[in-house]
Amino acid sequence: MTAEGTFRLLTYNIQRGGRGREAQLAQVIASCRPDLVVLQEARSTDVVEHLAGAAGLRHWGARKGESLGYLSARPLAQAEWHRPRFSRHAFLELAPAEVPLRIFGVHLSAVHAAWTERRRTMELRALLASIAREQHGFHVLTGDFNTLAPGELLDIRKLPHRLKALVWLSGGRIRWRTIQTVLDAGYADGYRLRHPESAGHTFPTWDPHVRLDYAFVPAAEAQRLTACEVVTSPPAGEASDHFALLASLSL
Repeated sequence: MTAEGTFRLLTYNIQRGGRGREAQLAQVIASCRPDLVVLQEARSTDVVEHLAGAAGLRHWGARKGESLGYLSARPLAQAEWHRPRFSRHAFLELAPAEVPLRIFGVHLSAVHAAWTERRRTMELRALLASIAREQHGFHVLTGDFNTLAPGELLDIRKLPHRLKALVWLSGGRIRWRTIQTVLDAGYADGYRLRHPESAGHTFPTWDPHVRLDYAFVPAAEAQRLTACEVVTSPPAGEASDHFALLASLSL
């Protein structure tokens, strides 16, 4: 954390565990100088441990069988994986020691189709219910939501053939409700807040055309998010199929 009281939070899908790309991933992470990193697809605990050392972040956590992991520059007062009822995926709750901030990491169901959008909405509602019961202070909801925000378009022509088929089998039209559910719960979309006119595409790195990675803050405290940037500098294009998202928070 900087002397001015800014906390730098990075969310990063490292693609299928990141094995074989540790050096590139660590370079991307270190270049952002984060206080805390929420990882998705962090399937290999040894890779996460390696990234922590290579990026200069002393504290880390990952679990076998879970997508979500973390790297941290400081000790954590709390680091817990929660799996709400009816949700197929756990979310990660992190509380840095001696910092008035709580982070909720998310990796929702993948595949662009009507039925998976319904599943994502169910998972998200379960998470929001858990947060409402347990969290009343300043917090951030961040990660790979695997869905589009209201008003953003999916170019079906750019999908792999197998995914095109799933879209059409599920009706050909997807009602993108997951992100609207977050907004309706009183959150602000951090990237859109700071970049109302910029696309902010985070996936895939070789042909970015969708924004799947987000950082949300309570709308009543949106001014505390001072910056939110997609990290595209080299070697981001080789490190993963997702670009990382870096949020700066005033504490």
